[in-house]
Amino acid sequence: MFSKACEYAIRATVFIASESEKGNRVSLKQIAREIDSPEAFTAKTLQKLSRSGIITSTKGAHGGFHVLPEKMTEIKVSQIVVAIDGDTVYKRCSLGLSDCSEEHPCPFHSRFKPVRTGLQEIVENTNLKDLTSGLISGETFLKV
Repeated sequence: MFSKACEYAIRATVFIASESEKGNRVSLKQIAREIDSPEAFTAKTLQKLSRSGIITSTKGAHGGFHVLPEKMTEIKVSQIVVAIDGDTVYKRCSLGLSDCSEEHPCPFHSRFKPVRTGLQEIVENTNLKDLTSGLISGETFLKV
């Protein structure tokens, strides 16, 4: 449902946030390695996330990417999705038909609408703290 760029952005943000909770800032190289993404692609993704205020970039010897602790519960996954993919994931037809609508539905329209609505509810009600707690405890993983 999400673009590859959005998937990588979510993974990168969750990794950065989990390291931030431990008091660490992470480098581009660390992030790219952890989410198994090319550095140049990861850099562009991180730039979008930084411009959107989701992550913070600090330059210098002790610099790197991090998420401010007070923002962990404020930042919703939906903000990451919108920063990378826009809101089309909530509006787009499952078959990619530009003219699919309530008045002119595609064959999947009625079946896909509850899935799309459910996805929107999940990402709007899930914050970074929700996702990092499993990583920190070892119950969840970003790569196997």
